[in-house]
Amino acid sequence: MDFSNFNSAEQAHMTKIIEKKQMQDFLKMYANIVEKCFTTCCNDFTSKALSSKEDACVANCTEKWLKHSERVGARFAEFNAEQASQ
Repeated sequence: MDFSNFNSAEQAHMTKIIEKKQMQDFLKMYANIVEKCFTTCCNDFTSKALSSKEDACVANCTEKWLKHSERVGARFAEFNAEQASQ
């Protein structure tokens, strides 16, 4: 985004808004990962500790979600760069 036509106070305000939105998006993604992986992997509540099967499932689930998120972010950046060059 180009904020060059804003004064410094407006630029700082817009930067804060963007940073807040990015943090909200990160927390939403994190909450979604936790919910999805917990629901998918944790189903034995007879112990307070995760079984080795549940632990492996959670590790695989979170790794997949993070890789997916990273890939989507990369594609979004590529798309933005492509749009900016046109």
